[in-house]
Amino acid sequence: MNAKFARYHRQMLLPDIGESGQQRLADSSVLLLGCGALGSVAADMLARAGVGHLVIVDRDIVELTNLQRQVLYDEQDVKDGLPKAEAAKRHILRINANVRVTAIVDDLNHTNIERYGGGADVLVDGLDNLETRYLANDLAVSRGIPYVYGAAVGTTGMSLPILPHSGKDTSWEQAGLATPCLRCLFEEAPPPGTMPTCDTAGVLGPVVAMVANFQVTETLKILTRNFSAVNRRMLHLDPWNNDMYHLDVAHAYESGNCPCCKRRSFDYLDGNAGSSAEVLCGRDAVQLRHRQRGDAMDFAALAARLERFGEVKVNDFLLSARIASDDDRFEITLFPDGRAIIKGTQQPDVARTVYSRYIGS
Repeated sequence: MNAKFARYHRQMLLPDIGESGQQRLADSSVLLLGCGALGSVAADMLARAGVGHLVIVDRDIVELTNLQRQVLYDEQDVKDGLPKAEAAKRHILRINANVRVTAIVDDLNHTNIERYGGGADVLVDGLDNLETRYLANDLAVSRGIPYVYGAAVGTTGMSLPILPHSGKDTSWEQAGLATPCLRCLFEEAPPPGTMPTCDTAGVLGPVVAMVANFQVTETLKILTRNFSAVNRRMLHLDPWNNDMYHLDVAHAYESGNCPCCKRRSFDYLDGNAGSSAEVLCGRDAVQLRHRQRGDAMDFAALAARLERFGEVKVNDFLLSARIASDDDRFEITLFPDGRAIIKGTQQPDVARTVYSRYIGS
């Protein structure tokens, strides 16, 4: 056995990995899309498995309320005010110094995701909003890069590995193993404010770990080229209510007319869909606009969710909420089409974080 792989001995005993699979892991690069709840668990496990290069992109800093579920971080990271990507890098290098870690403190968007992810072998989802997931899905389909979707909120979680129909003559397409993409299943995003978030609905730490470990397992299958072992169903779990099942989604590609992998329209990657940000001069505020409008926002339901964070006012034209949580002090003004003004920052990435945290995507 190669001496440099001695630490992976138990993993290499698995017949579908062995030394050749371990070498493939060492030669691989994974882009972690966010390093919060899901991403921190995934980064930890991928480093321990011996993935050679982890590229971690995250826009946030470590906060005290993260520690309940974001396993890479500790109280010293909070005291130091470290960005999550940098804190993750420090901890990973103490776990496995043989792993190369690139920490990027940035907001993922259509102007940079190809630069950060174009050379990755797999994209692993640690995101907190559907818009950026659609962006990652566009990149995966356009470049022929596997994408492992995951999400967790409340006591529920979902995950799905995607081997895209890219037309790039990839190994899985040659073998007839390509899967539906994310937009085959969810063609359009729901209106802003209709989906719960971890900050409004809470999240159970073990759910995060379960989803992330499922994602890592599928990632290891892909990186070791065990494509036939990749799960072709969507996992749905709710361990609090003792519920776990798989959804058969294999025929969603054939039966639908996906705008992404069938019609080859990459609206999010091209910057024609999603949100844009504009700093409002002299107002200490950022305006966020959604390029694609859905139904009008349900202000009543959203107000009920936000009231515990501070004062909320609603009329026929807008919702105004003063957020006064342990982590945040902002004023959010929402309009029926999803447009928002986030007062209390002049940084677009901070404004997007606040929007994702309290409104959703």
